[in-house]
Amino acid sequence: MANTAHLHIDGRQFEFPLVTGSEQERAIDVSQLRAQTGCITLDDGYSNTGSCRSAITFIDGERGILRYRGIPIEELAEQSKFVETAYLIIYGHLPTQAEHRQFSDLLTENSLLHEDMKFHFEGFPRNAHPMAILSSMINAASCFYPDLLHTTAMKRDFDLQAARLISQVRTIAAFAYRKSRGLPIIYPKLDYKYTANFLHMMFSHPYKDFELDPEAVKALDLIFLLHADHEQNCSTSTVRMVASSRANLFASCAAGVCALWGPLHGGANQSVIEMLEDIHRAGDDGSRFIEAAKDKTSGKKLMGFGHRVYKNYDPRAKIIKKACDELLDKLHINDPLLDIAKKLEEAALKQDYFIERKLYPNVDFYSGIIMRALRIPLEMFTVIFAIGRMPGWIANFKEIMEEPAARIYRPRQIYVGPTLNHYVPIKDRK
Repeated sequence: MANTAHLHIDGRQFEFPLVTGSEQERAIDVSQLRAQTGCITLDDGYSNTGSCRSAITFIDGERGILRYRGIPIEELAEQSKFVETAYLIIYGHLPTQAEHRQFSDLLTENSLLHEDMKFHFEGFPRNAHPMAILSSMINAASCFYPDLLHTTAMKRDFDLQAARLISQVRTIAAFAYRKSRGLPIIYPKLDYKYTANFLHMMFSHPYKDFELDPEAVKALDLIFLLHADHEQNCSTSTVRMVASSRANLFASCAAGVCALWGPLHGGANQSVIEMLEDIHRAGDDGSRFIEAAKDKTSGKKLMGFGHRVYKNYDPRAKIIKKACDELLDKLHINDPLLDIAKKLEEAALKQDYFIERKLYPNVDFYSGIIMRALRIPLEMFTVIFAIGRMPGWIANFKEIMEEPAARIYRPRQIYVGPTLNHYVPIKDRK
């Protein structure tokens, strides 16, 4: 197999090395392209561009494969929990019992926010979006740990920073939710595990603890796990871009939150529920909407179906569909929106129109349904995504910080604006 690629420009031939990944993915290394040819590549949306070498997550969209550090997502979903998977993603191996205990203890010990941060919450309007609060408060948190923000400290005290961010992001999220509802803040409990503690902070009252349903905790923990990383998506690439400037971990991950906030990225599961609500308001059981979705002129689009990367069934969707069915069955939930969702799912899995276009239900479709069943409000859906994705962002931050040859990211462009013209004094302008 050839290990070089040849490019012909203006009668001249240039040679560039081929790079092969551990899963036999191949890429053309064009890092010397401009120096050799004077040209750059143009790839709108970066669909054909590898921005880095990474050892964290492998995706094969054609075969529907997702692995964290080489371990299939199916095995992790079946046998692991979010905290253990977070350790795997960040540190590159499954923790020993001692490592797991130490990591869990760090999360517990660092779950409380600095008391002065409560004043920041008071400054937000009641209707502020939780993602705006989340990104702002992650940045604000860095102000309370200035000794950890220098490059040397980031490397020396990385374990503490990572644990603090993973732990406090759920505390911030829960506080943001309660702020939006005018409810008093509920502090984390030292004897609750990660996901149970989040639900406690979300739904407990000062006079009564929230009754934690093991099935609800299990389902939400699975959502966190399935969203823990997903290669170089928009928000993860944003984290790496910001980190390449040697910005601190908090600033880099706050930027990731902002990228995730976009409706084309993290807002998909929210769009699923909004679609179901629209269908229900129209008095439709889903049948009319399905037919309209097949008509390109109707403007109707099935949200939560198909995927940018997966040309096969999203492996996370298979896992979460099973969890969704089990949860709805065990909780005996009667919700007309869930009935509509099942109708859409059945159509997508059986009708040729959707099968031929590979418009299978994706992870957003089922995670939205689960979160509705858990009474998590719509505006918190993307926040849940951010909590789950935090280990992936941190791992990518760590990877770029540990890369000796890492440089600041600086993409180029093809300029298409006006050619040379000259300044005209204001009195002479027409």
